[in-house]
Amino acid sequence: MERKKTTGRQKIPLVRIEKDANRYSAFSKRRSGLYKKASELVRENDVDLGIFLSSPADKAYAFVHPTQNAIIDRFINSKTDLGEQIVAKNSRNKVNQLNDRLNELDKREEIAKERLFSLSQKNKIREKGRWESIDHLNADDVMKFQAWLDVGEIMLKDQLAEASSSSQSPSEDADI
Repeated sequence: MERKKTTGRQKIPLVRIEKDANRYSAFSKRRSGLYKKASELVRENDVDLGIFLSSPADKAYAFVHPTQNAIIDRFINSKTDLGEQIVAKNSRNKVNQLNDRLNELDKREEIAKERLFSLSQKNKIREKGRWESIDHLNADDVMKFQAWLDVGEIMLKDQLAEASSSSQSPSEDADI
């Protein structure tokens, strides 16, 4: 059996981050990661969830699903009235719809980024000049370029034939 060449993931000891800027940055990143995990938990398991955080700068942050009242009531007593259950269900449905929309927009953003990158690459190639960039064409592009050249050649031949036949035809005054 072959041994691993890397040490893999190492356990990092939990100690206080001394620099304020680094601590704020780490808090922000961890908070967004925690919210993402909480959102997945809510979406996949259809649970009520509440997270309340206080930042190093003493700012309050909260993630609640479906509503704060539903979470507090669930925490205080396990029974909630029918009105709160309806509000919670509607809120849950709305959050699920918004999550689906967010995922769709994320996919669209990735596609747009890929297209933008592709266009910027094409523009860089175009700047090099047509003849220098011909080496970068794939098989489909070469076939399209060849077809375009063939059509252009046929059109030029037709125009030359028309021009030569019109110059050789007798003028209208020749019959007189």
